[in-house]
Amino acid sequence: MPASRFTPLIAALPATVPFVAAEAMERARGAPFRARIGANESVFGPSPKAVAAMRAAADDVWLYGDPEVFELKAAIAAAHGVTPDHVVVGEGIDALLGQTVRLFVEAGTPVVTSQGGYPTFDYHVAGHGGSFVRVPYVDDREDLDGLIAAADRSGAPLAYFANPDNPMATWWEAAAVEAAVARLPAGTLLILDEAYGEFAPAGVLPRIDPDDPRVLRFRTFSKAHGMAGLRVAYGIGAPEVTRAFDKIRNHFGIGRIAQAGALAALGDGVWLAEVIAAVNRSKARIAAIAAANGLTSLPSATNFVAVDCGRDGAFARAVLDGLIARDLFVRKPGLAPMDRCIRISAGTDADLHLLAAALPLALADAAAAVVPA
Repeated sequence: MPASRFTPLIAALPATVPFVAAEAMERARGAPFRARIGANESVFGPSPKAVAAMRAAADDVWLYGDPEVFELKAAIAAAHGVTPDHVVVGEGIDALLGQTVRLFVEAGTPVVTSQGGYPTFDYHVAGHGGSFVRVPYVDDREDLDGLIAAADRSGAPLAYFANPDNPMATWWEAAAVEAAVARLPAGTLLILDEAYGEFAPAGVLPRIDPDDPRVLRFRTFSKAHGMAGLRVAYGIGAPEVTRAFDKIRNHFGIGRIAQAGALAALGDGVWLAEVIAAVNRSKARIAAIAAANGLTSLPSATNFVAVDCGRDGAFARAVLDGLIARDLFVRKPGLAPMDRCIRISAGTDADLHLLAAALPLALADAAAAVVPA
């Protein structure tokens, strides 16, 4: 029988997963985690109004969802002061990133991104044969000026920038982002990933002309709205950009229950404010636990904290392994110098009680196992 006729690009790519899921780790360990504070999910859950809306919609789940996502797009547009033509909705930011890359990237196309930034974006670029133009972090932040300069130098049609950032939780002020947008070269689209935008302090989210075809900003219902399992996100951009998604998107990708839940969540500002307050309390507790163990935490504009373990990536990996061995699901950045940190998502009081007990033991194990270079 002849071999499968994959394209040369697909045949050459490794079969990789950008993130190893907690479920996969639990299967490998043969035991569940007691605290799941590694994937930046919201342990505080979705709005009760969203849950009620999804339950009501379940009776009609035999129907396809509206392929135009009409009501949800209208509500998103109203919330952001734009028209529905400025909005595209997709199955999470990851799907929207993949579609954006498909619109602009083919074999050999240069694409600008941060070295050590969001790996799922890299996954999509590699899947379409793009050529990476990587810009290192500076002072634990994405190098915004460096990204703009790299786009200008390379002629890249796409540049990716997350603000606030994952994996470091750092950020740039709105004025700096607005100034960077003004310097974007013609023909470059800046993907402004604001997945953690609801958690950002005042003065972080920029004012950008929604008709500017050089910027496409993404938001999600996975983080502050507590609906990561639903897979709904949206982009705001110039209609000439958002309309292009209709050429390639999965028109029935957002199911009926998902649309109902996201619409209700968007309308529950009281719940959103309560979640943000709970996240801020949790982050303060994580920082206090870190400090009690002689560690420092980076300032955070997200729903997680990057904790500096004080040495190199090997030591931080040993600390992470010690936490995992004690049934805490936590993650860490993959590249130096950010890999000296571990990344801890906001958790419940019970989660953080487990962290407080496990962290000193994990640090002791790491200190015994990893000899300083």
